[in-house]
Amino acid sequence: MASNLRPAPYYENYAYRSENVAPPRFTSDYNVYLPHAPPYYPSSVPHYVPRVSTQQSVPVPAVQAKSSAKCTPRTKKALCLLLSIAMLLIGAGICVFLIWYFVTDSCSGSEIQCGTTRVCVTPSQWCDRKQDCPNGEDETRCVRLYGPENLLEVYSSENKDWYSICYDDWNDKYGETACEDLGYNSNTYFNSKAIPVTTGSANILRINTSAGDIDLYKKLYNSNWCPSQQVVTLRCIRCGTSNRPMSPRNRIVGGSDALLGEWPWQVSLHFRGTHFCGGSIITPEWIVTAAHCVEGTRSHPFYWTVYAGILRQSEMIPSKGFRVARIISHPNYDLTSKNNDVALMKLQSPLSFNEFIGPVCLPNAGMMFETDQRCWISGWGAKYQGGNTSKELNAAVVPLINSSICNGRYIYNGIVLPTMICAGYLQGKVDSCQGDSGGPLVTMKSLLWWLVGDTSWGTGCATQFKPGVYGNITVFIEWIYRNMQANR
Repeated sequence: MASNLRPAPYYENYAYRSENVAPPRFTSDYNVYLPHAPPYYPSSVPHYVPRVSTQQSVPVPAVQAKSSAKCTPRTKKALCLLLSIAMLLIGAGICVFLIWYFVTDSCSGSEIQCGTTRVCVTPSQWCDRKQDCPNGEDETRCVRLYGPENLLEVYSSENKDWYSICYDDWNDKYGETACEDLGYNSNTYFNSKAIPVTTGSANILRINTSAGDIDLYKKLYNSNWCPSQQVVTLRCIRCGTSNRPMSPRNRIVGGSDALLGEWPWQVSLHFRGTHFCGGSIITPEWIVTAAHCVEGTRSHPFYWTVYAGILRQSEMIPSKGFRVARIISHPNYDLTSKNNDVALMKLQSPLSFNEFIGPVCLPNAGMMFETDQRCWISGWGAKYQGGNTSKELNAAVVPLINSSICNGRYIYNGIVLPTMICAGYLQGKVDSCQGDSGGPLVTMKSLLWWLVGDTSWGTGCATQFKPGVYGNITVFIEWIYRNMQANR
């Protein structure tokens, strides 16, 4: 974290990198009047980052032809030869079938299987309001969580609208099904609860209890009456809890050492054995980071190690790290504008959650984060422009900045896109810096910590009128869930 610096050299739209590489950063507090022109959007050609497939092909067991026929002097040589050839042909046939079944006709690690059929669709085809699966599973299993209360909603392709579910006859088994369709594993399921139906909530689905043991979504039907007058809320994972004291502390402002367990979702991403970027835990297997961290030669998971629950870089030794199985960058990430600067990492083995390691909550549809809302940034980035990355985890508080202000003529002049969000101080008090990229921008709402953004870019570190710019996670939430589901 950088703090109270004189203006740093101008770095046009480059992202943060590890030590000795200058990246862009932020600032905020805007009690000054700044004229600004209407935003403009520079033309650029989207750069499609190639996805790296790390799924290993299913091993095909070698089938050895073993003939029980024993060639003896009394056995005709022709019969022995025919038996041997027959066994070899049978073995080869089994091998060909296994290759076809497991490789040729199965879904790849980046696709979602359509129910019990062997038809596969891409994550972008799932819930895109166009039927791609033979039985329409891609449009009949569309669920989402809405608002800070985690209201469960199901999309009706027939009525083209989202419906909440009456809590009557609901159970945890249904909750696990809905969570799996969001991309979570059933073993992370936390709970289902009921909240009162809000005024004007006419779209409600009820469960047909006489439908028998069939799929959850086939049991749902539209109803204007919910006896309990309560609808389902769903938490697919216990997230957003922290050991951080709720009372504000001056030591956080300006950036200073974090305490163990304060930011349990924060991870250090090491590339070839050195801290390079930050990231946020969202499930035991999944990390959210920035796409620019894993672009180009850094897209292969083999070179990455993830460290969780550790504050000091000196304690991050290979035996404490977690290997990466797969890296998924947003397909529309643009290298020049940093548009869609988000990526996912899937770990080879799941994290074990405890008081020092745990997930942050992903924001739900309909959640609004207000201008000036207090957020926190954390990471091992440099403490001043051009400095080395920090040896210990630092954290600081920054307010959100309205995009119209951030796009003002004397700030970023229209290059902050809807997939981005600004936070910091216009005076240049506090900011992220190189080495903080991909790390979390979080806020507290409804007593839970939510992931608002991932550290993306900025001009200098704590430079006046150049606040930090982050990837807007609320825009990416569907993309995150679909890719979790495809690789569940």
